[in-house]
Amino acid sequence: MKRLWAAVSGLLVLFALAGAVPADAAAGSVRVRPGDDWTLPAWTRPSANSGFFSEKAAPAQHVDLRGLDLTWRQLQPGGPGRVRADTAGTAQDMKFRPLREQLAQKGPFWMRVFASGTTWAPKWVADQCRVKRIGPDYDGQYHLPIWNECVWGRLLGLYKKLFVDSGLRADPRLRFVYVPGAFTWAEFDYDIISAAAKKGLTFEKYRSWYSHAWRDLAALFGPYRTKLVFTGEDYPWGPWGSKTDLFAKRAVDAGLGIRTGITEEFNFHLNEAPAYGSRVEPDGHMTVNENLPVHDGRHVVATENECYNDCGYTTDDPYYAVRQSNLKALQLRTNWVYVVPGPSYMKQYSGHWEWVRASLGKTARNSPDAWAALRDAEDTSWRDKTGPFTGKRAWAARPWVRNLERWLVQRDAGPDGKARRSTADVHRNVFSEENGTAYEGLRTDRAHGQTSLYFDLDDRFRSRRDRGPVEIKVTYRDAGRGSWRIEYQGGRGPDVRRTGDGTWKTATVRLPRPVFADRMNGGTDFRIATGKGDDLDVRFVRVVRQHKP
Repeated sequence: MKRLWAAVSGLLVLFALAGAVPADAAAGSVRVRPGDDWTLPAWTRPSANSGFFSEKAAPAQHVDLRGLDLTWRQLQPGGPGRVRADTAGTAQDMKFRPLREQLAQKGPFWMRVFASGTTWAPKWVADQCRVKRIGPDYDGQYHLPIWNECVWGRLLGLYKKLFVDSGLRADPRLRFVYVPGAFTWAEFDYDIISAAAKKGLTFEKYRSWYSHAWRDLAALFGPYRTKLVFTGEDYPWGPWGSKTDLFAKRAVDAGLGIRTGITEEFNFHLNEAPAYGSRVEPDGHMTVNENLPVHDGRHVVATENECYNDCGYTTDDPYYAVRQSNLKALQLRTNWVYVVPGPSYMKQYSGHWEWVRASLGKTARNSPDAWAALRDAEDTSWRDKTGPFTGKRAWAARPWVRNLERWLVQRDAGPDGKARRSTADVHRNVFSEENGTAYEGLRTDRAHGQTSLYFDLDDRFRSRRDRGPVEIKVTYRDAGRGSWRIEYQGGRGPDVRRTGDGTWKTATVRLPRPVFADRMNGGTDFRIATGKGDDLDVRFVRVVRQHKP
């Protein structure tokens, strides 16, 4: 017996030296709490060039970036001469104090110059350029044709005086500027362009202006071009079909940042987003090209998440809407989010918003966590046969998108690891019909031999030499009988036993020295394995570092 125990002890020592434990010996601990768990290690800090911004600062909610809004008319009311700093302005039912007063306020700021509206632009511009107004837009406003070379030249003249000659572009308090300041809410949508096309604007003329416009702005800002943020989107609904599909990426390629205003519709249109580097792969998962210059940490990648029961939207489940829109924003690798503390539910869901704030602007190498939100969601913008999904990019399950993932990917791997959509948490037409149907969660299928869910962790997040402790947080439905556990190369965590009460809970499994070496089925790193019992529904999986990278 002593010889046998000595042999077993020797094996345990060898496994310990190798950084693993025998597969039949559990290591670690488990904590279970109700609902979602957004906690992060105490060492986590927000990234530089990231955060929340709004019209007004709200320090209690960490909204530290205030807006500085102006109109072209208030800056150059009488002609293309000097910029006036003592006149007020109005746009979108907002009143703007003079530039001098706004600059005198303390703290950092972001900017918009409302330029295209006929009540935003000086009257002399239309006279000098001999242009007529176009519209109305969905707010009943009319606009000048910003693509007119004369109008554009006069606007560039304003930008030069306002940002270059005054030194404002170099002001460290100025974090970024929405450009070009055109159309409703200074957002570069295509409704006014479509209206102009009906009256004779040709694609060739529009393209001619577009081909140089963003390079003009980038050249004007020079070394500060990373402060410029284009407000248009990929695949706009314009008058020329697919010809303008990738025009937003052209602005990014010219050196500008990018912003979208509609991640509240978290299933719709923004999965295939080349300006952000996001693309839908043939298996329905999304990948993000983080090597694009826009993701270098110096540019701005922004979104706006405030329209939950506002802006014409309504929902009876604001927590779900806030959670999913922020997960979408982070999947796009944003570093700035526009919020309004009340409509954004920042007080009610403060723990979630703290997690978002700490996550913005992170990379795989410095993020405190990597995660996968498991789901099957319908992107109704791709129901038809348009888009780039042909040949090698044929999208088998179109228009269903699998998961929202950030450095942790769920894989259908091996004979036991093909997941199926869960029907435990289904949402339809949140905000609007175009947001489609979402099955939140994936599920095992034990009746057909599918007993596990497999996960692949980005090698940049945890190298093979990193053998320190991690926590894996699994949000699961505590329904049915049986238990589940985390398994990795040569080891496993303790069993998580189900109580069968049917509620969503998050189990935090602490693993002392797990080995993630891409050696499980399909080259994955770990799996959630079910023992005897019923199928398991899983909605969210998060790998959390325990030591600062």
